[in-house]
Amino acid sequence: MKKSKFLMPLVIAGTLFLASCKPKDAAIQAAIQAKEPAGIVVSVEKGQVTLTGHVLDETAKANAEKIATAEKGVKSVLNQLTVVTVEKPIVIAADTTLIKNVADAVKDFPSVKADVKDGVVTLTGTVEKTTLIKLMQLLSTLNPKKIENKLTVK
Repeated sequence: MKKSKFLMPLVIAGTLFLASCKPKDAAIQAAIQAKEPAGIVVSVEKGQVTLTGHVLDETAKANAEKIATAEKGVKSVLNQLTVVTVEKPIVIAADTTLIKNVADAVKDFPSVKADVKDGVVTLTGTVEKTTLIKLMQLLSTLNPKKIENKLTVK
């Protein structure tokens, strides 16, 4: 009986001590939010972390989840981040630059004639099937608005 009277308060004290050592939701949230980049909102309830907001790519989304998962006291992470794709503007070369570069590009294809007007490259003449892909790839790197292929393929 004496042992049980002595052990009971000890068990209660130990339980309270261990429970108080566990990080609180607010502390978990603050720690994770401090490590996450701007645009990510962190919420925590009973150790369950929810990430919301916008990121630029899948890598950033995965990194945010990794940061949250690594925090002490986190039981699970619900990653609701949205990947936002930013459209890069299409750069079309000016006609003066394009005329010079197209002339340089087609010089190795003597049976091909190329005209440039308003960013559109028009190809006429004949070309071997095996070299057509090389020609089109070369012209595409020059950033024309469009390539009109009127070539006869042999």
